[in-house]
Amino acid sequence: MRRKSERLELDMKELDQIVERAALDESDRKKLKAALETLAYVTQQLENKQTSIRRLRKLLFGASTEKTKKLFAILTSASNATSAACNTAGTEPAPASEHTASNTTNATGENDIAEHGDESKRKRKGHGRNAAASYHGAKKITVAHESLHAGDRCPKCEKGKVYRMQVPKVIVRVTGQAPLGASLYELERLRCALCGQVFVARAPPDIGGQRYDARAATMIGLLKYGTGLPFNRLERLQAGLGIPLPAATQWDNVQDTANRLEPTHRELIRQAAQGEVLHNDDTTAKILALMSRDADDAAAIDDGDEQSSERTGVFTSGIVATTQGTRIALFFTGRKHAGENLVDVLAQRAAELGPPIQMCDALSRNMPQQLKTILSNCLSHGRRKFADVADRFPVECRHVLEVLRDVYHNDAIAKAQNMSPDERLAWHMAESAPLMDGLETWMKSQIDDKIIEPNSGLGEAIAYMTKHWQKLTLFLRVAGAPLDNNICERALKKAILHRKNALFFRSENGAHVADVFMSLIHTAELNGVDAFSYIVALLEHHDEVAANPADWMPWNYETALTPAAP
Repeated sequence: MRRKSERLELDMKELDQIVERAALDESDRKKLKAALETLAYVTQQLENKQTSIRRLRKLLFGASTEKTKKLFAILTSASNATSAACNTAGTEPAPASEHTASNTTNATGENDIAEHGDESKRKRKGHGRNAAASYHGAKKITVAHESLHAGDRCPKCEKGKVYRMQVPKVIVRVTGQAPLGASLYELERLRCALCGQVFVARAPPDIGGQRYDARAATMIGLLKYGTGLPFNRLERLQAGLGIPLPAATQWDNVQDTANRLEPTHRELIRQAAQGEVLHNDDTTAKILALMSRDADDAAAIDDGDEQSSERTGVFTSGIVATTQGTRIALFFTGRKHAGENLVDVLAQRAAELGPPIQMCDALSRNMPQQLKTILSNCLSHGRRKFADVADRFPVECRHVLEVLRDVYHNDAIAKAQNMSPDERLAWHMAESAPLMDGLETWMKSQIDDKIIEPNSGLGEAIAYMTKHWQKLTLFLRVAGAPLDNNICERALKKAILHRKNALFFRSENGAHVADVFMSLIHTAELNGVDAFSYIVALLEHHDEVAANPADWMPWNYETALTPAAP
């Protein structure tokens, strides 16, 4: 007879102590601790009665899609598979209820849940290669005809003269190279046979006194903070290519570079504070120095010291500001939440300017407590709550998602037609306001008429929308108010990518260096500027940048590079 296993209660602190006592090397200890943390997280989610297997799978592996068309296509496929299984077993499928999607296929058997513009979004057939014009960073080499020149007699008809065509034939040749190259300058040395005096050839003037030039330092920063490549991986790659680049040397370069970029970073913060719309959000981060300090605080609490700090979390806050048609991305890593960092930024706002529009989710830590803003909440967060329960309430959720789809379609039209903020507001008032009013009435009737259970997943999604309705629909009342916070969440992917590859920062200074690089890199990307060329220009003209950083923003630095006309 199988014996019933005894339930053993252990907390994470106990498990950590057991792991520390185990005779394991550092690599195995890290892997074991990661596995235990994952087990603890899964156990915690399973103990939550509201956690379904589908929700747990999404938490662990992420959602595959949230698009209305694909979401309900997946649900329809799952429903058809269930029906086929029932018929195979000799049973009748369950009758369609109010929670079963209807009219999911038309007479031709094709899915009729079509989003606006589907036909135009279909990719044309082709090879998919980039056009030659896409290689704007490639070195251009002009190849002259081997025997003919403009004005020569035509060798074909021997009567006409050939002329140079405006558009040459272009061939793209892609070559491989090391991320960072190196040149060895062998300076000839001559010695007098009589007096022994040594004469050394003069080094080229463009070398300067630095071992690593501005382009090398910029490339290291882009690889580390722009693409998430850790220093040790780049070290191994460079060593294999015969150009050694130790991780410690890389850090020295980016630290020195960040100090030289600091005037531009401060100017970005100042200009972001004057923005009309500011998005903010945050994600978790790790700083080893702060984690060690937390351990000391915990030990002090055990000893009876009540003066220890209360907050132990570390976060990377992202702030994206829109000002006069340009976008500025800022990153701040430390103890502060996104709302507190936003307060620090807005402290530099000009007194004559009114309160800006702030876009964030409904978390209280994203709200600036000391300063007044025109608060707008993210409509995508409200939509996601219905997408999460679409498998249990397909009819109701499909209605909500299709209404929001039409609202987003209206906003896409406004962007495509380059409407001004006032024109966009009038457009949404005419086209989107009736849709949102109807949705609000429908949601209230679901609760008031007791059609759905308020404590169900759908009821909670409706409660979230109705509770924050005024902030979710600010775009219907204030010109320039965005629909969602997606631009800030995409910006935070840079910090998440770095966290995924490097895991942590060693010190607060290391986190600040990352913030400076990420801010400049992503700001350049948001404005369609080559981040590499931009940062190189800042470093090569450091004195001019420090004197007047406002002239060296991503959107106007090329003007500063152009010499003034006489």
